[in-house]
Amino acid sequence: MAIVIIRQDDKIELWKKALLEQQPDLEVYSYQEEHPKEKIEMALVWKHPNGALAHYPNLKLIASSGAGVDFIFEDESAPKNLPITRVVDDMLAKDMSEHVLAVILGHLKNLDRYRINQTKGIWQPVQYHRISDFNVGIMGLGALGKELGTDLVKFGFRVQGWANSKKDIDGINCFVGDAGFSNFLETTQILVCLLPLTDATSGILNRKVFEQLPKGAFVINVARGGHLVDADLLEMLNNDHLSGAGLDVYHQEPLPKEHPFWNHEKIQMTPHYASVSDTNSVVPQILENYDRLQKGSSLLNEVVMDKGY
Repeated sequence: MAIVIIRQDDKIELWKKALLEQQPDLEVYSYQEEHPKEKIEMALVWKHPNGALAHYPNLKLIASSGAGVDFIFEDESAPKNLPITRVVDDMLAKDMSEHVLAVILGHLKNLDRYRINQTKGIWQPVQYHRISDFNVGIMGLGALGKELGTDLVKFGFRVQGWANSKKDIDGINCFVGDAGFSNFLETTQILVCLLPLTDATSGILNRKVFEQLPKGAFVINVARGGHLVDADLLEMLNNDHLSGAGLDVYHQEPLPKEHPFWNHEKIQMTPHYASVSDTNSVVPQILENYDRLQKGSSLLNEVVMDKGY
């Protein structure tokens, strides 16, 4: 039994080294090197090339090295009926929370506007806001959303969330399903998307949703680019219904240079780096699942196929 690492960035050797440091006798390969494909039973993947998983006749588990798994479902050539696991990690959640907190506080204190003014040589004080001025609404109350919501409550924000099922989190008012969605939006002044990307949530950040937010609302998307309808966001920013947006994820990454987001003064962009899996933190659960797979035991953080997360 062996593991293959399949990803399209420059981190394959980093992950390989981290796995071997914690389990030196592990048989682990990069998909780019010569390796015995028939021995591979576990694939550790992140945004792998479509078709790459189809080369392993004895594959038994597809393990995402991050919290997202949408890219696996998008690969139509991936083996069907295999278990898929994802990462649930405290450090990943804390990193995401810190990023969103930074974006929110920067918005409250107009740091984005002052940065633009600085490049233009403009000295122009702008009325700032206070934490108590805003309701923050979080779409998605899984591990990441719960961590963010809890931190926001500690900072003194009024926090509410929206999820498919009722969540009991101290200090957070939870709206549930279709019945609670409109009321959630109507009382949300800063909207944060932390939903998994599924057929049901694709394009959920659209004009219809934005129009239900109070005028002047601010939108943050740190989930997946597929959640956002780009043209609808631009329209709502340009007609001043939305005051701004903080984006970390996009339909195409890197974002093409001709995309209008680059030069829009109401959009803050970061390069899909709000929260990145730390190998030392995540590897233990990868190895635990490797051991469980060998023993035929239940897996940690297994994806529910019908839900897509």
